Amino acid sequence: MALTITDECINCDVCEPACPNQAIFQGPEIYEIAPERCTECVGHFDEPQCRSVCPVDCIPLDLLHVESPEQLLAKYRLLTAAKL
Repeated sequence: MALTITDECINCDVCEPACPNQAIFQGPEIYEIAPERCTECVGHFDEPQCRSVCPVDCIPLDLLHVESPEQLLAKYRLLTAAKL
């Protein structure tokens, strides 16, 4: 699944640079995650980096964007192939 940021976000700015897929961006009020770029850090790290650095634990799974580990890995491959 992709991740999402809830309205408990305090705009601390630590999640955005931690994301290896550049999926996190400043929205109108809080940071947001682009589900088409979020792989939960599959292919990069063992755990989602945004969740590990978030001081208020406001980054749950996005139940609107359900994906299997295999789908996340395929998305990672597409995203990283575009960078080559």
